[in-house]
Order: sequence, then structure tokens, then C-alpha cells
Amino acid sequence: MFHPITIPFDCVMLFNRVYLKEGVSAEDVELELGEMCNVVKNNYRDEGGFIAGQVLEFTGFASAEGSMNSAAKNEKHVAILTYWKSFEQHETSHANKLFKEKFSALLEHVEEADELGYRLLWQGEPEDM
Repeated sequence: MFHPITIPFDCVMLFNRVYLKEGVSAEDVELELGEMCNVVKNNYRDEGGFIAGQVLEFTGFASAEGSMNSAAKNEKHVAILTYWKSFEQHETSHANKLFKEKFSALLEHVEEADELGYRLLWQGEPEDM
């Protein structure tokens, strides 16, 4: 469950921001997130196009050095990053009845959500010296 992932260069990444309702914490939606993510990883691997995923909780800090705006909104949200062989495979997985059921359970605790797709342009690690 908590191990390194390998992201191939020719993948797409979907970035989902899920803004939680007032009074709802990331811990409150852990079960819904876990069930939703398990549907994807268990049903859409290999030919389904799913490569890997991550769920992160916004901690409230924002980089003044790396931001042009004054600061990030201090709104409670989680980010769900999923990596796919293609955008079309992502869309097929999310049209699945079981996935929609699990995602709907999460949305009961959510104020707003959006999911944006990205194509990988660069990745790297420090080289051994």
C-alpha cells in the first residue's frame, strides 16, 4: 500500500482536487477514498490502463518562492493523482457503475471537485555522483 511507484514517461496524469465540506476532515473520508481507489487499482490494471495513484491531503502551507499569487486558498481538500496509459482508459474506468457508486459516497462529504488531465513533459531524479 505504501511503496514507491514508477511512472512511465508516456503516461497521462489526472489530478483531482476534492474540496471537503466545512467540518469534514481527510480522516472522515478515508474509507470512501480507500474503497474508490481499490475499485480502480483492482479492476483497471493491465489492459484497463491504470498505472498507479496517490492521495494527498493539503496541509495548508504554500510556497512563497514558487507561487506568483499571494498564497494558496486555505481550503481543506485532498488531491487524488492517478496515472494512466491513456485518457480514454481513465474515462472508461470512471464510467463503471461500481466506481460511480464509490465516488458518489465520497461526494456526500464534498463541496466541490474537479479533475484535470496532464501529459508528462519531464521527470527526473538526482544522478549518482
